[in-house]
Amino acid sequence: MNQDITARRPVRIGNASGFYGDRIAAFREMVDGGPVDVITGDYLAELTMLILWKARKKDPDAGYAKTFLTQMRQVLIDCVDKHIKIVVNAGGLNPAGLAAQVRKLAAELGVDLAVAHVEGDDIHPRLADLQAQGHHFRHLDKGTNLADADVDSVSANVYLGGWGITAALAGGADIVICPRVTDASLVVGASAWWHGWNRDDFDALAGSVLAGHIIECGPQATGGNYSQIRDVVDRRYPGFPIAEVAHDGSFVITKHPGTGGLVSVGTVTAQLLYEVDHPQYLNPDVVAHFDTAIVEQEDTTRVRVSNVKGSPPPATLKVAMNYVGGFRNTMTMVLTGLDIEEKANWATDELFEILGGRDAFDDADVQLLRFDSADPATTAQSTAHLRITVKDRDRSKVDRAFSGAVMELALGGYAGFHTTTPPSSATEFGVYWPALVPATEVVHVVVHDDDSRETIPHTPGVPEARSTDSAAVPSTPVADSNPGPTTRRPLGDVVAARSGDKGGKANVGVWTDTEDRWAWLQAHLTVENFAELVPEASGLRVRRYEFPNLRALNFVIDGFLGDGVASSTRPDAQAKGLGEYLRARHIPVPDALVNP
Repeated sequence: MNQDITARRPVRIGNASGFYGDRIAAFREMVDGGPVDVITGDYLAELTMLILWKARKKDPDAGYAKTFLTQMRQVLIDCVDKHIKIVVNAGGLNPAGLAAQVRKLAAELGVDLAVAHVEGDDIHPRLADLQAQGHHFRHLDKGTNLADADVDSVSANVYLGGWGITAALAGGADIVICPRVTDASLVVGASAWWHGWNRDDFDALAGSVLAGHIIECGPQATGGNYSQIRDVVDRRYPGFPIAEVAHDGSFVITKHPGTGGLVSVGTVTAQLLYEVDHPQYLNPDVVAHFDTAIVEQEDTTRVRVSNVKGSPPPATLKVAMNYVGGFRNTMTMVLTGLDIEEKANWATDELFEILGGRDAFDDADVQLLRFDSADPATTAQSTAHLRITVKDRDRSKVDRAFSGAVMELALGGYAGFHTTTPPSSATEFGVYWPALVPATEVVHVVVHDDDSRETIPHTPGVPEARSTDSAAVPSTPVADSNPGPTTRRPLGDVVAARSGDKGGKANVGVWTDTEDRWAWLQAHLTVENFAELVPEASGLRVRRYEFPNLRALNFVIDGFLGDGVASSTRPDAQAKGLGEYLRARHIPVPDALVNP
């Protein structure tokens, strides 16, 4: 680390977007709410790349997050006046196109600024050549080589690191437009530029990775989507988060004064555990050891995170690919009153008799969703849903031929038949394919405002950046917590949770707030007990990881979401509610832990 800048104040990095479609006013609020040095925006998810591909298929000049231009029209003049840098991944599949549009907007508004963009993530045009060279693009979860899957990908984007952003800012850029960099890279690149870090300042880089991970989803770090609802006293829309990153990589999470929501150890812990797998978090620039983090309340709206350790990154980079899996259609039939299961079975058999059997489709998924109760007090309490989804490469099979067949049951099926929607049309669905590629095969480039191109070298990686499952905890209890008398009650009486998706995986992070509760949680919530509480995970691989500093466990369920959100048939295709479901399960909870 450069010694002459170690005394420089922390860089204030605000986030103003957590996904493509997030709160438009967030940029305006971040600029107006108080001092910041850099504003970042995360617009990309695995599904977003498929959405942008479809947009570019219709218009070759598209492929980026258009809402970013709307936000820039509102704040560009003020950002220049306040010397605020902007770093976003809104470039998507067309970062050069978005950069050109930002320059055009700046000229229209009469502001003088420099716009740089990052390239090199898009390896789709090179896939065939790379495979011919022996790169198999093996699916990270399934172990299948891409060539053996008989699919044609429509996008293939490498997750780039933050050093291109650092170079762009060092070259004088006011705005840096990125394609598919990692979500955390926005903060990593800005922090490394501000503090002048070296590539082997792994602890500092690891801290900035965690800071970026915590603020990437906007108000989820400041009280949004938070399981401890009663802690959130100020129910106004939460202020978007700010990370104040110090020269050593420690940081404070806060928000602008006078904004809604909550900044607490709990809200920061929730986002720390969101959509993570192994505690050793792989990033192109560093492996960040999330389980080493210490999270402490510094003030009412300030949480300090320190002690994050880092180690050299892997020698490979992750590639996110998508291909069109075919077409899908879903119809939901409402079942009312008595004999719910018998009605559902009759409707299913009758429908597939009309359609020529389940084997007539590439895939058919039937789910009976029970909302009904005995002696219902209202009509709503007497109903259940029969949700049937069909998929096929032939659109005609799953289009109106399917939804029309459902309506044929209206007069010839079970009593009380009706549907939640009119007959629907088929829609195209995508399939997510995660893989790895050697970093040496990827050319990371920054295009500066003067059109000069700078190639960014990759940090030398190591073959085994982390042990495969060294942090996985055996499912047998690790201690006897001697809980005393117990009462069956919701697990959520003593445990908080946050869940999410990562391709076809789902994760559930659970944590608690006292040492006694942690000792019980650590000993009690084994993989076996978790699987009993979440029967939908039956037959799937479940891994458990410990984060002792956070009093937390993380459960990762492989294959829970099939081939990812774009093709998942689960009603909750991103597992957003899985943590809340787990908290609602009743188990024997020690009485002493409820009122310690």
